[in-house]
Amino acid sequence: MFIGHFAMAFGAKKLAPEVSLGALFLACQLADLIWPDLVLLGVERLAIEPGNTAMTPLSFEHYPYSHSLIALFAWGVLFAAAYWIVSRASLRIAIVIVLLALSHWALDVLTHRADMPITLSDSVRVGLGLWNVPALAIPLELALLAAGVWIYARYTVARDRIGSTGLWALVGFLVAVYTANILGPPPPSVGAVAWSAQAMWLLVACAYWVDRHRRPRSWARLAHRFT
Repeated sequence: MFIGHFAMAFGAKKLAPEVSLGALFLACQLADLIWPDLVLLGVERLAIEPGNTAMTPLSFEHYPYSHSLIALFAWGVLFAAAYWIVSRASLRIAIVIVLLALSHWALDVLTHRADMPITLSDSVRVGLGLWNVPALAIPLELALLAAGVWIYARYTVARDRIGSTGLWALVGFLVAVYTANILGPPPPSVGAVAWSAQAMWLLVACAYWVDRHRRPRSWARLAHRFT
């Protein structure tokens, strides 16, 4: 899954209005932000196998340190702890961050074939394989994104034009990348996959930027009362 992960971050703004969308993006995509480095270091492995599933030619051979249920719980706790140290956030925020990290595993189980590890030993893998049923997988991801963006737009308001146009540009870019991944040719090499995946950090940065130009809608209503 790709845009479905970001959908969770958009929707989480309702539960954590004081947390930047960039931090929420980071939490929901911890697995995919860590994974490319581990592939480049040779710790985790993937192969390019056209036809592996109907929607992706990538075969995820070994990635328990970035994508297992246990690993994502640990990464989520570490990120929540770091966020608490920096911002003195509440326990509620810490829980939201951990749940976002775990949501990555849950959504990937829906779409991946049985290659999602549960523990670091990588001995048991699960997956429902919706990537082999594009007629279900694609509408599901688009519906998740639409719901997440609707929640974010409902509970935040633009401070300026950047906050408005920037949000829709970000959403449009996510959909464009998703479409290119589905319709484009297989990547030329494993290294190309890992290096291109580093661009995920740019999406995190863009989310921070967009969110700086928006504010929780409740704040906007409170300000209106006193003006």
